[in-house]
Amino acid sequence: MMRFLPRSDRARCRLLPPRLAAALLVAAAWPLAAPPGAVAQAQGDRPLRIIVFGAHPDDCELEAAGTAARWAKLGYPVKFVSVTNGDIGHHAMAGAILARRRTAEVKRCAEILGIQTEVLDIHDGELLPTLENRRLITRKIREWKADVVIAHRPNDYHPDHRYTGILVQDAAFMVIVPSFCPDVPALRKNPVFLYTEDDFKKPNPFEPDVVVPIDPVLDQKVACYDALESQFYEWNPWLFGYLDQVPKEKSARLEWSRDHVARRAASLANRFRPKLVELLGPEQGKAVKYAEAFQVCEYGSQPSKAQLKQIFPFFGH
Repeated sequence: MMRFLPRSDRARCRLLPPRLAAALLVAAAWPLAAPPGAVAQAQGDRPLRIIVFGAHPDDCELEAAGTAARWAKLGYPVKFVSVTNGDIGHHAMAGAILARRRTAEVKRCAEILGIQTEVLDIHDGELLPTLENRRLITRKIREWKADVVIAHRPNDYHPDHRYTGILVQDAAFMVIVPSFCPDVPALRKNPVFLYTEDDFKKPNPFEPDVVVPIDPVLDQKVACYDALESQFYEWNPWLFGYLDQVPKEKSARLEWSRDHVARRAASLANRFRPKLVELLGPEQGKAVKYAEAFQVCEYGSQPSKAQLKQIFPFFGH
């Protein structure tokens, strides 16, 4: 039975500074992961339940689609939550029409990954760390009966990203307090909270505790990128001045997306190569081409390295 290190109430409350043949060949050579039943959870013999919060309908997919796909293949229940509806994230449309379009896009991504998804009805660009929103996030974590919660770090360029991180941090203790949001039963065990990767340096840089190889599922992440066409074929290219480079034909767009996703995921694998070597050993660690990375939050249950490998059972035994 998986058990995390106990923490006193005082410790919980303490505030701290904050791609198909090629893919199959890669997967066949990969270390065998533990079957779903091999990871038991303290509340019963069941696979771990993971919930990922992103500020907008594309953030979870961009940061954690590969890892979610690997969890889903093992039978782990995974849910992505977009905290805002993305209704201003475009240069030529906005409001309800855009929000509905972006919700349809992430629903397609969920089908690709084999997970669930939800978009909250909060306006893009208007998220605030209010008590009402703290209650909302607390309820979502409890309703999912989450064992693992993932979100942005609170130091980020976008206010919605920052406040998503803060709201999840603020829920990290409240999820186990029965009299807070008593309409949804409190969790009897605090989840493990983790941050998604970023490259911001101040006030402190991202330091990975786990780096997940996503070589076997790169095609699924690419397919998600392709499904999020309002963002990656329209809005971001317009915003950053390369709209003229976006291919017009769908097949060409898919290859264009593969290049973008592969370059970013390869950059992460190279950036965190020492951690990959630590987790997989020199030979396999150096062979990883694509990765996603996560850092343990200071709040919530604090897993040991061995327990992290149980949460992320992608490194063999």
